[in-house]
Amino acid sequence: MKYFELNKINKLYFGHEDIARILGISLASAKVSAYRYIRQGFLVRLKRNMYVLREIWLNINREQQFSLANMIQSPSYISLMTALDYYGVTTQIQRNYIESIALLRTKEISITNTVFNYTIISAALYSEFIKEKDFYIAVPEKAFIDAVYLLSLGRYSFDTDSLDLGKLNPAILNRIRDRYPVKMQRLLEKYDYS
Repeated sequence: MKYFELNKINKLYFGHEDIARILGISLASAKVSAYRYIRQGFLVRLKRNMYVLREIWLNINREQQFSLANMIQSPSYISLMTALDYYGVTTQIQRNYIESIALLRTKEISITNTVFNYTIISAALYSEFIKEKDFYIAVPEKAFIDAVYLLSLGRYSFDTDSLDLGKLNPAILNRIRDRYPVKMQRLLEKYDYS
């Protein structure tokens, strides 16, 4: 079966062009093959022209999930409780639920047993993230500020008791918070996060 040739693609995810090259078929045939392989359970479709081999998907680690999250909706960065969990700031562990901040749209995408949640914020607040290995993630303080900001808008909720704010740098926290609306800053003061 030609499908097994796809194991030669040395990438986490791939598209029709890769399928056509490896199988020695036309681009049109690669699109048809991808559709068939999805139906047969050999491929997982992440979005249009973006696939992962099923066996890779089933063994994917958290950092690879983050990398895929950045690619499924771009631009985006990992944030909120997902980032706080990654940094060990919260005990609220999220399994197969990846939260990101995005510029284009708020959207939730469910792929097999994993949910990718994207929340839009204004371009003026889209900052304070770093490239960690193969993915973009908010610095811990920005992940926390993103959560409180969305909470102040009524668009997010989280367990405040699960947080260890002693792991956040107060100087970075204060520098970031000054760019946000007064309503969010008051909420920080109310919960004694300032």
